[in-house]
Amino acid sequence: MSEPVVESMAEVRKHLADIIDRAHREDTPTIITRRGKQEAVVIDIDEYQRLRRIAEASEEAWLNQLADEAESEGTEGSVSLEEMAALLRTSQG
Repeated sequence: MSEPVVESMAEVRKHLADIIDRAHREDTPTIITRRGKQEAVVIDIDEYQRLRRIAEASEEAWLNQLADEAESEGTEGSVSLEEMAALLRTSQG
């Protein structure tokens, strides 16, 4: 993946198709700013899906580790893996 290009929302509006093409063909992300603050990023869909799989696998591994630790500490006051996942998603979302 190439170094990202930083562009303002106004610039992005003028040539969104070019930004999408650059993300796809050159594997170059574009960070979109609004009033000088980074707000979003345009990346190729394949890269997005790859990152999503990595994040999901990492979350699953982390939850499994938590479950293993909880099992080793006993069952008093524990919650199921599904309950823990729901609690974590609620607190993040």
